[in-house]
Amino acid sequence: MSTENLKPLVVALLATSASTSSTLFGVHDILSGARRDWELVVNGRERASPIQPVIVARDLHAVAAANGVQIQPHAGFADLPEPDVVCITDMMVTPGQDLAGLFEPEVRWIRERYEAGATVTAACTGAVLLAQAGLLEGQEATSHWAFCELLGRQYPTTRWVPEKALVTAGVGQRLVMAGSGTSWHTLALYLIARFVGAEVAIQVARLNVIDWSSTSPLAYAAMSHTAQVEDPVIARCQEWAAMHYQSESAVASMVKLSGLAERTFQRRFARATGHTPMDYVHTLRLEEAKQLLETTEIPVEAVALDVGYQDAAFFARLFKRKVCVTPAQYRRRFGALARRLASVAAQG
Repeated sequence: MSTENLKPLVVALLATSASTSSTLFGVHDILSGARRDWELVVNGRERASPIQPVIVARDLHAVAAANGVQIQPHAGFADLPEPDVVCITDMMVTPGQDLAGLFEPEVRWIRERYEAGATVTAACTGAVLLAQAGLLEGQEATSHWAFCELLGRQYPTTRWVPEKALVTAGVGQRLVMAGSGTSWHTLALYLIARFVGAEVAIQVARLNVIDWSSTSPLAYAAMSHTAQVEDPVIARCQEWAAMHYQSESAVASMVKLSGLAERTFQRRFARATGHTPMDYVHTLRLEEAKQLLETTEIPVEAVALDVGYQDAAFFARLFKRKVCVTPAQYRRRFGALARRLASVAAQG
């Protein structure tokens, strides 16, 4: 899905006196960094995020969050009538706590925004407000595992499924809920995939290491490089390498292109990029290999050949050493993520 030259997606993050500030600001930072941070870190260029998170509250007065952190809203309810998405981040309340009358303006605003066509989402205990707004009647829903049994008694027409990290429901799948604890990461990724695209969501996951499995953080790492280096000779060689990294004699070809003696070229390349020429080529190849492993089912041996390695065993050893997982392990982890996010993107 292309979001170039389109108006930003406005996501209203609801701030209340029960909000957990870490989650609210965390969702804000993840969404506002979509595409922007990857381009800056990996490609060294500035690019705006296609998502505009806006902190909204009853009015423009600062909100003291549950842990005492002051949250200054960007807008009051009257100032932001039609956001594209509403996000209720988790709330520091206890199971069974009587919330009657405490959040009537918020509940009314949530219901009105949903009726106006917004996608309404909740992280963890934020689903309590969705239930109070009457939006979950007859729907499947999730929340923190410690709340679901009690919520099931309070709202018996809703099917509460605490084992699910993410649930979508309602007309047009415009109700989205993330389950316990840090599953708000999943919610943020879902929103990016659905409204921006799977590729950008994968970039966010890799850059922010959004995963709680035993996978090494290095499996998320991409090559951080800046195409424009101060040395124009080396910059020209970088551009050549980006197009011809599969070449069996990539380094020799860059030496020839530079017009420098080999030792001089090696020294200038390392000084300009922080990599030896061969390491640079290996990293370019491995980045392309990651993309193939994420998005295709071709055998690992074919992936090795496609990116420039005749010896598949050498490729596998190099991949394991640099990425800290085998190619097969990487495919299982990120191929599944890519497929899930692609299916989410197709819903948009």
